[in-house]
Parts: sequence; structure tokens; C-alpha cells
Amino acid sequence: MAVGNTPFPELPPLQGVRLGVAMAGIKKPNRRDVVVIELPETATVSGVFTLNAFCAAPVVVAKKHLEQCRAENRSPRFWLINTGNANAGTGEAGLRDAQASCAELAKQVGVAEQDVLPFSTGVIGEPLPMDRLLAGFAPALESLSSDSAAWEQAGQGILTTDTRAKGATVTLEIGDQQVTINGIAKGSGMIKPNMATMLGFVVTDAAIEAPLLDSLLRETVDRSFNCITVDSDTSTNDACMLAATGTGPRIADEEQLAVFSNALQRVMTELAQAIIRDAEGATKFVTLQVGEAKSRQEALDVAFTVAHSPLVKTALYASDANWGRILAAVGRAPVSDFDVNRVVIDLGDVRLVEKGGRAAGYTEAAGSAVMAQSEITIRINLGRGEESATVWTSDLSHDYVSINADYRS
Repeated sequence: MAVGNTPFPELPPLQGVRLGVAMAGIKKPNRRDVVVIELPETATVSGVFTLNAFCAAPVVVAKKHLEQCRAENRSPRFWLINTGNANAGTGEAGLRDAQASCAELAKQVGVAEQDVLPFSTGVIGEPLPMDRLLAGFAPALESLSSDSAAWEQAGQGILTTDTRAKGATVTLEIGDQQVTINGIAKGSGMIKPNMATMLGFVVTDAAIEAPLLDSLLRETVDRSFNCITVDSDTSTNDACMLAATGTGPRIADEEQLAVFSNALQRVMTELAQAIIRDAEGATKFVTLQVGEAKSRQEALDVAFTVAHSPLVKTALYASDANWGRILAAVGRAPVSDFDVNRVVIDLGDVRLVEKGGRAAGYTEAAGSAVMAQSEITIRINLGRGEESATVWTSDLSHDYVSINADYRS
């Protein structure tokens, strides 16, 4: 089940970037589950990772290898991704397995071990089937390609409970030269990122120095992947990577930076929204817009309180215009000195709440008509400032429970 028709786009080739995929049978046979992404020597690489204290072994190793490359004034050359097993909650053995997988791929491609960054997604607490994983490297390397089909196959090769691959691309002009930004992501459940999405890999052919790349990644992630939630659970394996290959034009001034940043934000937002459209069991794509807050954080706190409410999410699934659930969620958000008489809540184009209670012109028929739609916008104005934030979420259905009850079977 998925909300909206978002077919995988045609991602153009990027010079020096190749993607390869293999079926290693890590969890299920005849399924793409190992992905290798090759980057050119000219690339710079940035990453943000989960803040979950039980971060997975590949997160620990990827962060370590990225730091080692930075210390040696160079960048990683390969991203290695497997699905079917998260290699999380696996202790020292998991760290050894993550390190060994990097060492083996590095040996096969002739680079240093720290030039490989590992990423895993899947079931937590089970050891990696190393024999199957390592056997998948050769066929993945043999299939390395830069064409659009390779991007889509890589998008398929990183999925878990997702129903479809997720990709986005933007082409823009920097000076008189063309710049491309391509990205793929995965995520469907255990989604309330505290830095990024479940897994996201974005590459541009622009030339961008590492400090600026770090800043661009943090800023665009904060207004995309950090603004989505399916079930309020932050994964142990979240990572979002951004590489600039340096084969295209250099971002040279503030005007070019603004143009590029806007394009990167578009790619990140499209990928983040694609996760919500493919959320486990989702039948609704919900936009929560909170305005007139004292701070952006206050606006986010209100938005996420509503987005995480099981009562609001089940009402959305049932197309039940039970506006009192939204009002109650707003009222329990961590906001000090709340003046409820100033709060205004709209459901689509229908005014729900004003002056501390139900809006005078509200009718159940009007509210129900909006709730029956597959895409719904809830606007909440707090009447206390000028800051705002937008969060995207999904409803909570019977299928969500079934998918997660059966996840390990």
C-alpha cells in the first residue's frame, strides 16, 4: 500500500559514479540486497548519522572511516550497503563483521579499508551472514554501471519493508555549466529520524569543499528527513550521505550557493516525502503546518506532538473528523504559557478551532469530506510569534500492525 503515484525517475549518469547490485540471499533469495556505489577520487563526502545510543556497527565504522579519510585529506571511494540485516545490537562481533566487510571489498577493488563506508538495514540483533554477504561483492562489482537503470536497481537493493524504490533528481545551471543532483533513499517504518532518513545517498557533480558540504547536508536534512515521522521510532541505522564528485563546476559565490542549496533541498524533500508516501500501511499523506510560533523548535514540537498521536493517526485512517483529537494533541505539546484562545486550527480549507473551541462555521460534513481525501493538510497557527515549521506524516492502519507483527517471519 502506498499513497500517490511516484514512479522512479530517470536519474542521469554522473561522471565517475557507478552503482552495482547483487542478490546475496542475506534474508530472502532472489532479491537485490547488496549495493556498491563507487565514487571518483575527486569527490568530497559528508554524512549525518543516527543519534540512537544503540547505533549499529556499520554506523560506528562508517563514521570512523569518514573521519580517518578527512584526517588524511581525502575522501572515501565506496559506499557498501546491505539490506535484510541491520547488524545492530550485535556487540563486538558486529563491529568485526562491519570492518571485515570493508576490508574484503577494499581488497577486491584495490583501495584502503577506510575508503569503504558500510551501511546496513533490516532486522536488529542478528549476526550478519558473512559468507553470503561477502559472496555478493563480486557480482555487485561486475554489474557496476553509471546508467539510470543502475540507480533504480540500487534503489531497489536497499529496501526492507518498502514497496518501491525512491529516487529524485534535479538539474540546474551554475554559471554556464550544468549541474546534476541524484539521490536514492529507503524507509517505510521505524521512521522518526533524528538526523536523517533510514538510509539516503545523494550525489552531485558539483565541486564543493568538505566544510561547505557538511553545512549544506545538515541544513537540508534538518528541513527534510528530520521533518518526517511514521511511528515516532528512531532507527539504530539511520544515515544520509552526500557526495560532491568535483567533476563539474565549483560553487563560487553566494548566488550560486543559494541556487544549489535550493536544488539540493528539493531533492532531499522529495526523498523524505517519498518515504511518507510509502509508509508501512499508509493510506494518507498528511502535511502538518504550524505557524505563528515563538521559535521554529516550538513549531516543530507542536507538529510532532500531533503527528505522533495514535488517536489522531487512527482518526485519519478512519476518515473520522474527530477534531477534538487534534485539539487535545496541540494542547499537550511542550509549549509554555499557551493561550488557547489565540490558536487557530484548519483542516484543509475547513476551520476547525478558534477562540478556544470549535469554529462557529464548522460542520461535520465539511470536516468529513476533507478527512476522506488521501492527501490532507492540517494548519495550526499558535498566535504567539512569527516562526513556522512543516512536518509530514502518515495515518496508522491495520496493515501497519500486521506488517510489524510479521516482520521477522
